[in-house]
Amino acid sequence: MSTAAHFDIEYLQYLKPDGTLAGPLPPAVPDAKALLPLFKQMLFVRTFDSKAIALQRTGKLGTYAACLGHEATHVGIGASMQPEDVFAPSYREYGAQFMRGLRPREVLMYWGGDERGNLLTGAPAHDYPWCVPISTQCLMAAGAALSFKLRDQARIAVACCGDGGSSKTDFYAAVNSAGAYTLPLVLCVINNGWAISVPRKAQTGAQTLAQKGLAGGLHCLQVDGNDLVAVLEAMRRATGRARSGEGGSVIEFMTYRLHDHTTADDARRYRGEEEVKAAWEKEPFLRLRTFLTQAGLWDEAQEKAWIEECGKRVDEEINAYLETPVQPVEAMFDYLYADMPADVLEQRNAAIALEGRA
Repeated sequence: MSTAAHFDIEYLQYLKPDGTLAGPLPPAVPDAKALLPLFKQMLFVRTFDSKAIALQRTGKLGTYAACLGHEATHVGIGASMQPEDVFAPSYREYGAQFMRGLRPREVLMYWGGDERGNLLTGAPAHDYPWCVPISTQCLMAAGAALSFKLRDQARIAVACCGDGGSSKTDFYAAVNSAGAYTLPLVLCVINNGWAISVPRKAQTGAQTLAQKGLAGGLHCLQVDGNDLVAVLEAMRRATGRARSGEGGSVIEFMTYRLHDHTTADDARRYRGEEEVKAAWEKEPFLRLRTFLTQAGLWDEAQEKAWIEECGKRVDEEINAYLETPVQPVEAMFDYLYADMPADVLEQRNAAIALEGRA
């Protein structure tokens, strides 16, 4: 008997949970100073996240999907893309979208039920809007990557999905397409351990989620998603391969969702306290703060001043969201069709009549 194939999945970690380096900094990070602006961006994202949750708790926002614990992965992905690239997020990658110019007020508008939030003003016009049907955005990104190749453009597409999303047919179709056509596509699987309330072990038998790309012939990595350095290096490798015509990649970012799945969820029903406590000891913000502090690049005074600045910036965005005039009820129909079918137009007119404005 002979072996038809075998494989190894490389695991990347440079910054350990205690804030010390596991080895030399990789090419993606020339020195510790390069991490400082990204660390500040992570803190901005965390500030926004906490204030958005507070808005929901006070009835000023609808259901909201927190990104607490994902900051290093999201910011690292956003920092690794070029403006001309295409980003296809799910509904939680605010950190990456902020890096691409999205205004926080639009995140609030989206979760506040205003479809204008999905216009993504400020972000590149070619980026995709938020995608709630999980993993469908992966196949859309594959289509964008195919167009780049056919046009001989030096652009790439990056899509994000969760661990549960990596078990969807859309994900596998994207993997197969990227491998078959050597597409400039980077698929980022953000593995936070839970597909809403379903543990990873209950929704796939794969040893790693990264290896799911091997069947399509893609380059695959597993990364400590709480380690910003490792995220940046993984993205450097994957985007470099994509831009040079070497094909696509699947990167599994090992992180943890420290908040509930959304504000409509209560994760205490399915996650144990010890598990969450252990995750807090590995979270991305603390380890990077420790590293930068020990490098003499950060201190308590800087942090206090920056938190205050972040609070002011987020409050400005919140005020802009709260002061935005509410759209009339019939606006819900205005984002569905270029040419509205007769039956939908009838429903729209009925909605206007119910408000007494016919």
